[in-house]
Parts: sequence; C-alpha cells; structure tokens
Amino acid sequence: MMFVSTLVAHPKPNPSRCSEYDHVTILMATYNGERFIQEQLDSIAGQTHTNWSLIISDDGSTDRTFDIVSAFRREQSQHRITILRGPQKGFAQNFLSLLRASGASSYVAFADQDDVWFPDKLARAVQQLERQDGPAIYGSRTCITDIALRVSFESIEFSRPKTFENALVQNVAGGNTMVINRHALNILQPASLTATSIVSHDWWCYQMVTGGGGRFLYDVRPTLLYRQHGRNLIGKNTGVIASLKRVSRIVDGQFSNWIDCQIEALSSAQKWLTPEANARVRRLREMRKLSLLERLVSFKTSGIRRQTRRGNLALWATVLFNKL
Repeated sequence: MMFVSTLVAHPKPNPSRCSEYDHVTILMATYNGERFIQEQLDSIAGQTHTNWSLIISDDGSTDRTFDIVSAFRREQSQHRITILRGPQKGFAQNFLSLLRASGASSYVAFADQDDVWFPDKLARAVQQLERQDGPAIYGSRTCITDIALRVSFESIEFSRPKTFENALVQNVAGGNTMVINRHALNILQPASLTATSIVSHDWWCYQMVTGGGGRFLYDVRPTLLYRQHGRNLIGKNTGVIASLKRVSRIVDGQFSNWIDCQIEALSSAQKWLTPEANARVRRLREMRKLSLLERLVSFKTSGIRRQTRRGNLALWATVLFNKL
C-alpha cells in the first residue's frame, strides 16, 4: 500500500467566514483505525469553523485506514488534505512530526482517530486563542464514552492555575482537545527536534508553552466524545481503578521514569524556555540527590503541584520515597 502526500487547492475563500489568520491545520496520527475513523472524519467535516485543512500521518496501517482517508480526501475536495507516511516511532513522535509538517499554520489542532468532535470545537478554540498576543494552547475537558459513544461521565474539572510548576508533574488536558496558536508553534516546531525521549506529545506541549512564558487556556466545557475501547493508548483518568494505577506507577518507578524522560527533553530545549523555567527543571533534577529532609523542604518551596488534593498527596509520597 503506498501512502502519498497530496495537496488539493483551496477554493476562493468566503471573506465573511474565514481568512488566512483563522485557518486551522488539523493534525491526525493514524494506525489501523478503520473501525472508528470515519466517525471522526465526519465530525471534522461538520465543524462550524470551516476554515481548516487536514494532515494525516499514518504509522504503517495494514487495514483499510488509507482507503477511508483517501475517500474522505476526495469527498472534501474544497479542503486541503495531505496524507503522509509516519516515522513509526510511536504516537508521540508521530504527532511531533505532524507539528513540523504543519509549517506556517496560524493554528494547529491535534486529532485522534477514534474520537468524535462537537461541531463547535474549533470555533470555540479559535475564539479564545485569537485574543492572545503570546504563546498559548487551548485545551478542554472531554465526555468519556463507551465503545458505542454512550456517555459515561465528563473528565475531571481542574480548577487550579495551569502553570509550568503544574506541567512538570501533570498534563491537564488530552492532546485530542488541544489547539495551538502561531506564537506557541514558534517554540514547539523547532524544539520538537530535540524531544526524542518524551512520554507524550501533549504533556510536552503543555510544559514547553508554559515554560516558554505562554498560557494554557482551559475550557471547562467538553469539546468531544472520548471513546474508550481496548486499543486506547491512554484511557480515562478518573475513578478508583485509575487512582490505583497511579499508585502502582509510583511504587514500581514508572512515574519517576516518565519524569526522567520529560526532564531530559526540557533540558535539551533550554533555549526556548524562560530562565525561571530552566531553574525549575534544574531544581527538580537536583532534588532527587538530596537527603530526605532536604528533599521535603526543597519540594515544599518549589511550587510544584498537581491539580487535586489526592494528586498532591500522591506527589508528596513520591518525594518521600524519592520516586519523583
């Protein structure tokens, strides 16, 4: 099966509805997504914000994914749709390759292959981002559904400030909800070349933009249906089972390994971070070398924290047992 990069020319835009300044490039990473991808593509086609293009990077699908996206490209000939061969180094690196492929886009939006977007998803994001004169990412809550898109509940609402100190130890919104402005892309696109070890692209984006002096715009209203099924790479993050999984990750050192990967990427991207952010990264790295008492004191004054009380208790446990 051959994957090609195909550009379809834009028709003359309607100036009353869109301009080059509010164009959104949607970035979709795919891999054997034939079962659910059509519903996601249909929800993109149904966006009230019609000024979008789509880049799909496929990581070696062996099912009908290519046929489905190719048919969508033909049906949506009024939009520019590009299909690329992915790097086949995992989902995070696939999305980073898409960031670089988006070029001089005004905005980019990450898209998973198995969600369903609400019709106003892009419109709401652009409305908030267009007011920003610096680096900014928009993200939102989601509606968690079963495999048949029956809504079970909404994702946790995080009410505390979305800062770099929070981003060091937590991601507050899934990449499937994120829309990123041009100022933030000026940081993320070149820095992505250094991010070879990251755990997830969305967490890294949150860290890099807030660490680069930008803002995270958090929408408490969900923007999509987040389908849960056996092949989800990252599933729901709420409830007792999710809490037990977080505890197990602390005990077995997985959380510490994740922090290691993210710190390595941030350390490689110092030139795009503020002096204050770089100092925070160094402090977190050095904290692990301290004695118990010194470590606890350093952490207490560091400002590093998660969004919930339960999360912060777990974070203190990682510091206590030197698993951060």
